[in-house]
Amino acid sequence: MTAPLQRPDTAPPAVTTARVFAIAGPAMVANLTTPFLGVVATAAVGQIGDATRLGAVAMASVIFDCLFWLFGFLRMGTVALTAQAMGVGDAAEIRAVLPRALGLALATGLALLVLQRPLAAAVFAVLGGSDAVSDAARSYFTIRIWSAPLVLANYVVLGWLVGQARTGTALALQILINATNMVATALLVLGLGYGIAGAAVAAVVAEGFGLVAGAIVAWRGLGGRLEAYDRRLFDLAKLRRMLAVNRDIFIRTVALVTAFLFFTAQGARAGDEILAANAVLNNFMLIGSFFLDGLATAAEQLCGFSVGAGDGAGFRRAVRLVLAWSFAFGAAATIVFMVGGTTLVDVITTSASVRATARDYLMLAALAPVCGVMAYTFDGIYIGATWSRDMRNLMVAALALYLASWWPLRALDNTGLWIALLGFLAARGVLQALRHPSLARATFGAPAGAITPASRRP
Repeated sequence: MTAPLQRPDTAPPAVTTARVFAIAGPAMVANLTTPFLGVVATAAVGQIGDATRLGAVAMASVIFDCLFWLFGFLRMGTVALTAQAMGVGDAAEIRAVLPRALGLALATGLALLVLQRPLAAAVFAVLGGSDAVSDAARSYFTIRIWSAPLVLANYVVLGWLVGQARTGTALALQILINATNMVATALLVLGLGYGIAGAAVAAVVAEGFGLVAGAIVAWRGLGGRLEAYDRRLFDLAKLRRMLAVNRDIFIRTVALVTAFLFFTAQGARAGDEILAANAVLNNFMLIGSFFLDGLATAAEQLCGFSVGAGDGAGFRRAVRLVLAWSFAFGAAATIVFMVGGTTLVDVITTSASVRATARDYLMLAALAPVCGVMAYTFDGIYIGATWSRDMRNLMVAALALYLASWWPLRALDNTGLWIALLGFLAARGVLQALRHPSLARATFGAPAGAITPASRRP
């Protein structure tokens, strides 16, 4: 698991269902623990039975989910560039990707710490919500923001491992971080009574613990040497490419986060109970989406490897397999939530009013996994192929459609908001599916499957 890197075999292996799930399976298990962080934090505070405190932890959790989500390009870009280096068979470039990306992650995390006050002021002004909810959420923010450099560095380490298809190791690290977070949250919030502040401290401790473990794994994987002075590490062309890919994924993610922040803000303006109910239902959507994101992770690695190797047939096979399995999992998640959603709502919160409100919108929330199948899958495909510019543009177009559709639906209040969100998920996937064939032809050509230097541009 921690052996030094070796030059990979450049002959592209066959893309099979077994290979898809060798990557997607561990990613799914790791991803499934992530939404349970929100479930545990919400449930721990929810046991107090106060809608205001529940709304506060919901708002604070969404802020950090979205804030760190903005910098998910550090994981996604690292997966793509590492996987493409694997496909080419360039072991030196695989090694160089890690310190390049870590430098960017640490610089970004420190910038967030420096800018935390104006950032907090801007976020809370946009989200709105009652004074009681906002004040409690601010206390969480001022503690958890210190986890920023740790979280972003962990993104890079996990992305580097996934890019090499070392998802078993990535799984172990992700579970370590999330399990530490859940145990610490339960101890500090329920055991010691530190409330929202305890949940924030637990997150910082878990990320720090995870980074130490990840650094040990990466150091062993590099054979105990970083090659910091290797000319390849400071190759300007490679640095520019990394920054261009990450820039496009960042802009795409800004549009995506904007959509979910808009959803949260509209819920907050509708009152604390709607905000809390939407937060409870958002956990359903996250659980479903992380199943799909596991398969999207397989698409990132397999498609990235195929692009690096110039294997057009393998690329097409990966697209077909991941799409088919994503539809199966998306439909299954929707059915499970429709059948068992009421029980999960009752487990998450003891507030009778929040339970009743959440049940009103349960069926709409349950549709999120099946509506988002193509969006998640094609995100993985586009990231692995580094079609980042097109992914960025299509996401912005989907956001415009989302906001335009909400306007006539706003008369339906929270129901209209959920309908607009489901339409946004569907629009993302449809737009990328329509653009996909021409991008694949430009990348691989026909029929030889060789890629040109122009097609390698991000």
